[in-house]
Amino acid sequence: MSVTSPSGDSIVAALRRRGVEDVSVDRALRSAYSFDASLYRVEPAAVARPRSPAELVPIVRACAELGVPVTARGAGTSIAGNAVGPGVVVDSSRHLTGIVAVDEERRQAVVEPGVVHASLQQRVRPLGLRFGPDPSSHTRCTIGGMVGNNACGTRALGYGRTSDNLAAASLVLVDGDVLTVSRDQSRDEVRRLHPAWSTALDAVDRELALVRTEFGRFTRQVSGYGLEHLLPERFDAAAFLAGSEGTLGLLSEATVDLVTDPPATVLVVLGFGSIGDAGDAVPLVLGHSPRACEGLDRRIVDIVRERFGPLAVPALPLGAAWLFVELAGDTAKEVAEAGQRLLGAFGSGSGLVVTDPLAATALWRIREDGAGLSATSPRGRPAHAGWEDAAVPPERLGAYLRDFDDLLVAHDLTGLPYGHFGDGCLHIRIDVPLDDPGPYRAFVADAADLVVSYGGSLSGEHGDGRARSELLARMYSPQALALMRAVKRAFDPDGLLNPGVLVDPAPLESDLRLQGMSREGLAGSLRCTGVGRCRAEHSGPGIVMCPSYLATSEEVDSTRGRARVLQDAITGRLPLGLQDPAVDEALELCLSCKGCLSDCPTGVDMAHYKSLWLEQRYASQPRPVTHHTLGSLPHWLAALRRVPHPLGRLAGLGLSAVQGRGVLRLAGVDPRRSLPRPAARRLDRRVRTKPGAPGVVVLVDTFTEAFAPEIATDAAAVLRSAGYSVTFTRQGVCCGLTWISTGQRDEARSRVGELVRLLEAAAAAGVPIVGLEPSCTAVLRGDAVELLRGTEDEAGARAVAGATHTLAELLDRTDGWQPPDLSDLRVVAQPHCHQHAVMGYAADLAILERAGAAVHRLGGCCGMAGDFGMEIGHYEVSVRIAEQQLLPALRADPQAVLLADGFSCRTQAMDLAHREGRHLAQLLTGAQPVSR
Repeated sequence: MSVTSPSGDSIVAALRRRGVEDVSVDRALRSAYSFDASLYRVEPAAVARPRSPAELVPIVRACAELGVPVTARGAGTSIAGNAVGPGVVVDSSRHLTGIVAVDEERRQAVVEPGVVHASLQQRVRPLGLRFGPDPSSHTRCTIGGMVGNNACGTRALGYGRTSDNLAAASLVLVDGDVLTVSRDQSRDEVRRLHPAWSTALDAVDRELALVRTEFGRFTRQVSGYGLEHLLPERFDAAAFLAGSEGTLGLLSEATVDLVTDPPATVLVVLGFGSIGDAGDAVPLVLGHSPRACEGLDRRIVDIVRERFGPLAVPALPLGAAWLFVELAGDTAKEVAEAGQRLLGAFGSGSGLVVTDPLAATALWRIREDGAGLSATSPRGRPAHAGWEDAAVPPERLGAYLRDFDDLLVAHDLTGLPYGHFGDGCLHIRIDVPLDDPGPYRAFVADAADLVVSYGGSLSGEHGDGRARSELLARMYSPQALALMRAVKRAFDPDGLLNPGVLVDPAPLESDLRLQGMSREGLAGSLRCTGVGRCRAEHSGPGIVMCPSYLATSEEVDSTRGRARVLQDAITGRLPLGLQDPAVDEALELCLSCKGCLSDCPTGVDMAHYKSLWLEQRYASQPRPVTHHTLGSLPHWLAALRRVPHPLGRLAGLGLSAVQGRGVLRLAGVDPRRSLPRPAARRLDRRVRTKPGAPGVVVLVDTFTEAFAPEIATDAAAVLRSAGYSVTFTRQGVCCGLTWISTGQRDEARSRVGELVRLLEAAAAAGVPIVGLEPSCTAVLRGDAVELLRGTEDEAGARAVAGATHTLAELLDRTDGWQPPDLSDLRVVAQPHCHQHAVMGYAADLAILERAGAAVHRLGGCCGMAGDFGMEIGHYEVSVRIAEQQLLPALRADPQAVLLADGFSCRTQAMDLAHREGRHLAQLLTGAQPVSR
């Protein structure tokens, strides 16, 4: 049977006849699934998301009958291109997320393939157990994907690869049969299961000497099939399936081993003069039986400091490269002594023993973020993962690293190396240009020859995929390649399962997504490397991204999914470009929260891209009604302020509930929403100044002015108590935020330009500007400079940005000021998303800690996000987002004070939980919220 290409609609019809409902040819969905975290793009004909493991059977059988290729996919964090393919992409992460059983006594768990690694850890942690392998993508990678790639992670020295932790696996074969194999089964038992197994074992039996010579030579030889596990003396059928990259069947269930964490660990950080010197030290380190040994280049640490500030990196030993070595033991005393022995082996002054768990966590975070943070090379060019994952025997690592560095120089390339040095595995993103495949092919061919010359493996944990399968001919003999082909055909005679991967590969530059354009404007979406942090199932404290994905679990609603659709639009792959309905679909549920700006390692800013897109989208056609109502709200509020008690008069019109809901619908507002009540009194701008005191300007934004002027009054009181003389901005000023979020950027530019001109004299004089509404403060700190770039107001915008602070930032740095005693308060703190992304929340937490308050800081978004939660069509998603953290936290502690500086956050809490929120200014003055 040959691989054919029936239409997507015929595929969908065939699958639905067999009872598969969640299958689609939706354009936005197919665009999002055309990419993973690799350099490749392959558009599927359809995307299927089975609702149960049993549904995999009709999917595979229908595709086999049609001759349609099938590619298995988990979280799509593959860096080698193993999770994209033609035909049908089968996503297990959408529904196959069940943890079927946990056996505490046997220390095993039975899971469906779409279970996220972190979710499994969360489930078994109360039992004192964990799944051993721990890749850096643990917040979103799936167990099925880990099996497919034979993933490892930081602590592979202690726990091994996924294959070492796979007790059993159930596989749906291309004929629809479901077979379960375990490590306990004998060769004869497995041989009798199915002709595929007997044929594959017969092929191995004919080449036993070759398998013993070429396969399984060292622990990180992941490239190719793990045929060493089919040898009589090493037989483990489940381990063999690990690393097969979906080319032999589709995983429907896995039984994995669980381990216990050691009672005590210590981190030893060793500094070296070069990355090669760090590699040379690995054999000596391994003699101390570490649980982890990771290498890191100084330039990655520099990027962390630049991106997150100097406090993000604890003190490190002197050096240009470091080894992070984790030792484990039964007691803190034991591991501390072990750490000192390791340190002594390298001489005094070469390292340090980190016993503080918080400092150790901060250091490990640098390593965990390495992949995303290294997406830009030291020369400022985009860096790619085309050669990401080679491994050599650890005793040869130092020499290999030096030769690899020479190879980069020879090709005029740079990169930021890091990796699992204890296993001899190097990760590095390289600034190879992708506007022409020639230099890419030349480099990876030379790099493959180099790693092979050191007895290494093209892949050490990410698999071969489309990036390395063609290069297997440089690593294995023709006889070994023929054996792999025979095994593949035993399971998949027609080559339908992940075609082009491992066996019969396409040229490595095929399907390479060439990128030659700049990364300005909407092309900034090209920054997305696909690492998928936006797909994390949970947003912990200090993390916002991505609220819409958390609510829907849809790939197209993740930051990555949206970025991929935008990439297809701007590169001409969508028929109508930016006007294509696929773009509308992808961006519809984007809250413009800016969470990705800070949480995405590559700095994707989807709120900015959405604003730019909306500007182009409606440049020549009518805008939605909400752009004229909610999007222009400051204009309407200003107009109503000119009428004495205007909203009070409107409220007295005697509208019935039905009429009121009708008015909301006409305005584009969901009728289940309650409009916030305006303030009964206007702000009294007469504030007492303190002669000789330093001045401060308080920005009274539209929302504070109209709905909560008492916050400005309380802020002035706090600032006076801190020794400042306070001035309010005049009535009616606006930063233009609502026009930015609705893509009315000319109006936004006009509004923020006027505000900048009003404030620039104060900024030039060194007078601090304090914003009360976080989103407006964030505009002055970031959006204003972007909007006014190239205008006569640009210099003023930069000056104002540098002078603008949150209330907490100014108070925290004010000498002599002390917050009131809040030790009797329990505080649920909901940071505004824009504050999290642009200003940060560290100053607020520092003040609350000094005040003695017990603080429960929430992560995630409240779900209102300005006008998003108000609009028709968004209510359910808005509520689901609020149910992630905000509403459960309020239910759990009815007496806690809700601290929320954001007007939309307070509105959401009142609307859904009937809880008044307080601004920090009110908390510090002891003021209660004003009843409306």
